[in-house]
Amino acid sequence: MEKKSADIFAELRSDAPLVLVGAGKMGGAMLSGWLKRGLNPKAVRVIDPSPPEDSAALLARSGVSASAEPTGGLEARVLVTAVKPQVMDAVLPTLRHLVGRRTVILSIAAGTPIARLEAGLGAAAIVRAMPNTPGQIGRGVTVAVANAHLDSEGRALVTALLEALGKVAWVDRESLLDAVTAVSGSGPAYVFLLTEYLAEAGEACGLPSDLAALLARETVAGAGELLNQSDAPPAVLRQNVTSPGGTTAAALHVLMADDGLKRLLERAVEAARKRSEELGG
Repeated sequence: MEKKSADIFAELRSDAPLVLVGAGKMGGAMLSGWLKRGLNPKAVRVIDPSPPEDSAALLARSGVSASAEPTGGLEARVLVTAVKPQVMDAVLPTLRHLVGRRTVILSIAAGTPIARLEAGLGAAAIVRAMPNTPGQIGRGVTVAVANAHLDSEGRALVTALLEALGKVAWVDRESLLDAVTAVSGSGPAYVFLLTEYLAEAGEACGLPSDLAALLARETVAGAGELLNQSDAPPAVLRQNVTSPGGTTAAALHVLMADDGLKRLLERAVEAARKRSEELGG
């Protein structure tokens, strides 16, 4: 995969670079992944007035060119917008001069629809993607959707770039990104909350707080890794640790009740989906 990525990245050059706008946590994670996969540092330009400490150190270490504002006389092969959605409308007009005939625009800003990107940047090939925070360690999943201007070459390039964060999937309808946001975009927070509550439940049963926190954290992390390494569906893995009439079965009787975890998650995901829809409206 890395050789394939390096081959695809070869079309990124100093005179047709990848321009990364925003080197925050996700932008910095992408940049780190691209460099590890063979992207030439001279083929990257970063625009960020105040990159966080980790990203600033990466820029200095790798020799990637960085500036606080977009510079003229440059046409990006790929323009990646990784800024907060709240500032997108102010940022887009400053980037329009970077967009040329072959430029592919990749946005990872939540709640910023393709139509808004087209209004700010013109009729270019645009991809809107929804990564999630495990992408910071290369274990994320990203779902992408493109407008009609993206060709197969551009799609292959964007796929290679997003694979720096983990798995990549494409959808044909932009409206699906609201549900994607609710499941995978917000999903890590649900898992972290489960870990918090599992620790609190253990403490309520009499465990010392530090031991309850350790057990909850390692159980969730270990179960996630077991799921990652197994080909079995989650339901089978659940059944494998559930003895009839045992302790796990007693707990699952509560969690799988009609008003239990399934219904709660359905309500939570729907609330997140509706909010994503509102933010993009």
